[in-house]
Amino acid sequence: MNGSSRQSAFDTAARELASPILHFIERSVGNRAVAEELQQETLLRMYKGLSSFAGRSSVKTWAFSIARRVVADYLRHPDRERSIVALDETEEPIDPEREIDQRLVESEMNECIRAVIETLPESYRSALLLHDLEGLSAVQTADVCECSVATAKIRIHRARHKLKDALAKQCDFYHDKESVFRCDRKA
Repeated sequence: MNGSSRQSAFDTAARELASPILHFIERSVGNRAVAEELQQETLLRMYKGLSSFAGRSSVKTWAFSIARRVVADYLRHPDRERSIVALDETEEPIDPEREIDQRLVESEMNECIRAVIETLPESYRSALLLHDLEGLSAVQTADVCECSVATAKIRIHRARHKLKDALAKQCDFYHDKESVFRCDRKA
């Protein structure tokens, strides 16, 4: 791949994947500023590795594999503290027309879910975040997690099961008088 086509391929991949990669990294490390630095490291590694990219997987899968390794490298240091960002904190800005009560309900639900996701083993947490939140297929999740498709599916299933069980133990779910689904932390 010559320099011009390499730059063009990188520009296209970076433009399409920068935001999803940032969301994944931020959910993994829990800090926007750190996530932005790690996103830059991911993009740099993508650029450096583009000439050796063999195309055995999609560019998206390859990019998320790099991002996962960058996060793992970051989290390996014992002085690093991981925390999961609320699921809605990395999304687009909230529509100002939405009712405050609805935002509070979503915030409560996300707090419960975030706390439980944070307790999952790293392999389950990564599989769940990649598949259910980033929208990668089971095959792509397996590629990123460097495991078989069967193992990725098992991790996703077990993560969902652990999430469901933990939420049932830690939260009371109910519908209020307006039929809004709510949760309260158990004492």
